[in-house]
Amino acid sequence: MSVAASSQQQMNLIYLILPIALLIAAGFVFAFVWATRQGQFDDMDTPSLRVLGEDDEIDVGPAKKVESNPPGTTE
Repeated sequence: MSVAASSQQQMNLIYLILPIALLIAAGFVFAFVWATRQGQFDDMDTPSLRVLGEDDEIDVGPAKKVESNPPGTTE
């Protein structure tokens, strides 16, 4: 195999790989633009910090009475 034949095979491989790489890159750009327009990157800090804050207003609802004896039994 000569040097020219090896060089030709490498060029054929570049012709195959380059369009595939460009399509993959275009897919990532499309995904990024779509996610940005959907608001995926609006506020990434506040939700994780909300957990650390104290909740002064907690609405737990009315307390339920728990019976110690099952229905139909007596003490």
